[in-house]
Amino acid sequence: MKILKLTLNKEWFNLIQRGIKTEEYREVKPYWITRLVHQNILNNGKFQHFDFVQFTNGYSKTSPQVTMECKGIEVGTGKAEWGAVGSTEYFIIKLGCEVGRKNC
Repeated sequence: MKILKLTLNKEWFNLIQRGIKTEEYREVKPYWITRLVHQNILNNGKFQHFDFVQFTNGYSKTSPQVTMECKGIEVGTGKAEWGAVGSTEYFIIKLGCEVGRKNC
C-alpha cells in the first residue's frame, strides 16, 4: 500500500474532507516531478502509483488528517474554484472516497 502525503490549508482540506473537492493540484515543477513521476527508463515517465492520499491540515503533530482513495494522476489545467490559476499546468491528483467512509 503506497500513500502520498500532502499538506493543505484549511479551505481545501475542508472541501476534500466533505467530498466536494475531488481533485488536488500541484504545479508541474521539478520537486513534484520527482515525487509523482517515475524517473527510470523502464517506466518511461509514467506517474507513480498511489493507493491513498493522506491530507494534513497544517504542520503540527496534532493537525487534522483525512485519507482518500487515489484514483490516479494526470496533467491538466484544473478548476479555478478549486485553486487552479488560468492556463497553468498542474499535476491533477484524482480523489475517490474517504477511507472508512460509508455511502460513498
